[in-house]
Amino acid sequence: MSRLQLTFACGDYDRTRGIEDGSVAVDGIDLTYLRLPVEETFFRMARHQEFDVSEMSLSTYVSTLNALDAGDEPPFVALPIYTSRQFRHGGMFINTDAGIEKPSDLRGKRIGMPEMQLTACVWQRGILADHHKLPLDASKFFTGGQEKPGRIEKGVVDVPFDVHRIASDRTLSEMLAGGDLDAIFAPRIPSTFEGPGGRVARLFPETKEAEQAYFRDTGIFPIMHVVVLRRELYERHRWVAQSLTKALTVAKAQATARIYDSSALRFMDPWLMFHLEEARDVLGEDYWSYGLGASDRKVLGTFLHYHHEQGLSGTRREPEDLFAPEALESFVI
Repeated sequence: MSRLQLTFACGDYDRTRGIEDGSVAVDGIDLTYLRLPVEETFFRMARHQEFDVSEMSLSTYVSTLNALDAGDEPPFVALPIYTSRQFRHGGMFINTDAGIEKPSDLRGKRIGMPEMQLTACVWQRGILADHHKLPLDASKFFTGGQEKPGRIEKGVVDVPFDVHRIASDRTLSEMLAGGDLDAIFAPRIPSTFEGPGGRVARLFPETKEAEQAYFRDTGIFPIMHVVVLRRELYERHRWVAQSLTKALTVAKAQATARIYDSSALRFMDPWLMFHLEEARDVLGEDYWSYGLGASDRKVLGTFLHYHHEQGLSGTRREPEDLFAPEALESFVI
């Protein structure tokens, strides 16, 4: 019996390593795994639908659901597989001469972001509005390439904020260091960040403490990426959603077991075991959960609220609206 041949574009993660190296089988499917940088994967999938399956920015995926408001079918359907989760307090950087001592000092300031719809930036704006007295419309926003000029939004964005494109020959990183921007919010650390004493510093200098305090207050460990299928593939082979969800869940479980093997450290972190134990103590045993459990519903519900509030969604979605129903339940013996 022939097996389905599919391509899967995804990052280099411990939690997907079993899928990439073939040690975790996917029922009925042979996968060609393309290990690509996330920006390339997202751009190629969102603009050209080049892959059968890929990871995708949560924000980009939610934006594709706006097609429903016009009576059209969105191009993708997602699985409740969160290939990336990350606190984003550490991704907010300031120019140290801009007079910013606390988040609320960003009122009236010039903030650069690679794209308004980036998942990290949606979280960052929402967190500052909800927890740090910085209204969504209190700052001026500038978009463009962080390290290379010319970056554009992957889709149409019409947000109710003061947003400008930076010059086509400039980058956010150099504008921040030179004082032409007061802050930048981004997933990546800017190249002009030099550490203590430099012109560029983190908005939250005690980043770990700020992120742990946020989790204690909210119970939210932000979701960044989901896994999506091209809708045309999904409609022809609905069983693919369950096969991929099962295999990716097994791969994560195996990675969880491997990383906590103290016989030989898998990563170049001399205190890896202690960091893992601390993460479990602060966040809980299954802190990188997949699926749609209570904690995941809260995270997704908060993000969907932010996405709609910031003008990126025409309709406020619910967590259940995001995923293939076949991926949300399984048989019981």
